[in-house]
Amino acid sequence: MAVASRTRNMLEALVKEGSFKWLLSKRSSFAEEFEELDSSPSAARNWISELSPVANIIVRRCSKILETSSSELQEGFNAEASEAIMDKSRYARNFLEYCCFRALALSTQVMGHLAEKKFRRLTFDMMVAWEAPAASSQSLINLDDDLSVGVEAFSRIAPAVPIIANVIICENLFQVLTISTGGRLHFSVYDKYLNGLERVIKKMKSQSESSLLSAVRSSRGEKILEVDGTVTTQPVLEHVGISTWPGRLILTDHALYFEALRVVSYDKPKRYDLSDDLKQIVKPELTGPWGTRLFDKAVLYKSISLSEPVVIEFPELRGHTRRDYWLAIIQEILYVHRFINKFHITGIEKDDALSKAVLGILRVQAVQEISSSNSVCFKSLLMFNLCDQLPGGDLILETLANMSSSRELDRGNYAVAGGGMHSISALAMVSNLGFVFGSSSSNPSEAGLLVGEVAVGEMSLLEKAVKESRDNYKKVVLAQETVDGVKVDGIDTNLAVMKELLLPVTEVGKWLLSLVYWDDPLKSLLFCLFFTFIIFRPVDEIKIIAPPPMNTMEQLLAVQNAVSQVEQHIQDGNIVLLKFRALLLSIFPQASEKFAVTLLFTALILAFLPTKYMLLLIFLETFTRYSPPRKASTERWMRRLREWWFSIPAAPVVLEREKEDKKRK
Repeated sequence: MAVASRTRNMLEALVKEGSFKWLLSKRSSFAEEFEELDSSPSAARNWISELSPVANIIVRRCSKILETSSSELQEGFNAEASEAIMDKSRYARNFLEYCCFRALALSTQVMGHLAEKKFRRLTFDMMVAWEAPAASSQSLINLDDDLSVGVEAFSRIAPAVPIIANVIICENLFQVLTISTGGRLHFSVYDKYLNGLERVIKKMKSQSESSLLSAVRSSRGEKILEVDGTVTTQPVLEHVGISTWPGRLILTDHALYFEALRVVSYDKPKRYDLSDDLKQIVKPELTGPWGTRLFDKAVLYKSISLSEPVVIEFPELRGHTRRDYWLAIIQEILYVHRFINKFHITGIEKDDALSKAVLGILRVQAVQEISSSNSVCFKSLLMFNLCDQLPGGDLILETLANMSSSRELDRGNYAVAGGGMHSISALAMVSNLGFVFGSSSSNPSEAGLLVGEVAVGEMSLLEKAVKESRDNYKKVVLAQETVDGVKVDGIDTNLAVMKELLLPVTEVGKWLLSLVYWDDPLKSLLFCLFFTFIIFRPVDEIKIIAPPPMNTMEQLLAVQNAVSQVEQHIQDGNIVLLKFRALLLSIFPQASEKFAVTLLFTALILAFLPTKYMLLLIFLETFTRYSPPRKASTERWMRRLREWWFSIPAAPVVLEREKEDKKRK
């Protein structure tokens, strides 16, 4: 009673003295609640002294949602949290997260919660409070109408509602949302984003509940994620061999369908599978008349089930944004099924993985609706696409698979709504939105325990893997900047760079000339005898199938393509030489040390291992590299090797052009 009395007296003193006036310089979302605190007799009892006024308001809102009191929430937190989480320096923020996760788990069970203004305001104000949760930090924010939050607050609260963000892509999503606001997220932009999410969810529901492809979708319960080609101004063309057909393109969570347009109706849909392991290749492709490669607006699909690849073209006047969008979402479905097949994920965990991919596509669609910029990188907002690009992305997926399959962690005890130490799962989110994936129950708590990606007061294993990968990615970006800096245009300039880099090879050429001119008769004689033997060896006849004849236009286009390819190959060759030069000059010491150790290890093998054993070792290593027992480890090591190579910066190049003073007549 004494503590409650002192707290009430302190609160009354703050209000009477106008200590909240600095918080309420303008009418904010917190204004009414501060006024209620002034008039409510129970305010003192529910005031948490460790929290700032804003954090107290958020805890008060959470207690109303959970139909309990702030003090009871605090008692529950003290009972469930470990000593490390209850550390005095982090107590306020961790307790705030606990209240937020519990309230959000319950709020998201309400159908149509994204459309509610109160829910949107609540999630944003949670981020505001997260930035200044402790009583000692109350002066760090000014509660006016132009509140904004940073990336850390967004990354902790937004993934607690999986439709808004997830741990892997939240930083990239934050950058897209704050591209015009200097790295701070304002409520107006956040509200616009959630409005977009609400619209695309309704669109997906209407498409999946329609009769579109109902006959072929029913067996697997496939959900329609996107449809294109229904508007005459934005056609979709399918190229198979020399034939081209306009039609309607449909993406589901298992496959890609194309319905060719006939006179008054659509033809029977062709199915291009994305779920089974058919060695599929999905990549950007160039198209053009007479088989030329002029327009970068298409997607190529290739698999062992098709006799020839299929090219889907997305014509548009400027750019290739439509193609990039479709390429990203097709690859996202392909990659999530590769993830499922690789780690043998089944049951409710499989449905949860599919849910993550579907939620990612919905987020991209929402961003596409609200963004006026064509420079959005869709792949960076899709978690399985991003894991394919990030250094160590396979380790992120491995961590995700282990988290999905493990049921031994005691965090599973809080998976149901009401437990607050973890956020809700993606599958619970899509179930609350009204979707059902696969054959498992629509209620994940009935089929097994699933929890979200964010835990109160600590970094989950997934967050740690993502952080490490992002740190490595920054190094790759820096290395790529050096590569981009040394790229030059024009065959003549690239040849000049290569000539300088190939100076040692030029010296070898001079040595060969000395042999030709018999400067050293003995060496020249041996050289002559050796190559005479090689020349007079019997050589079998080589048969080559000639390409079909081309007309003049096709020949000119072929020459143009060949010149472009030669320039690209020369440029790539320069980059390789510059990277080796960087290794030799130790511009990137860490990579140079690894390279030196590898060379040393190779030299020791060559020095001490007999030749026949060395050849046997090379043969077995090459031949068994992709055998079933070694395939996984080979892919992992090859990925590490590529990541190491991309992290090496290119040696700097300075182009000096000769100044020629030409007099004009």
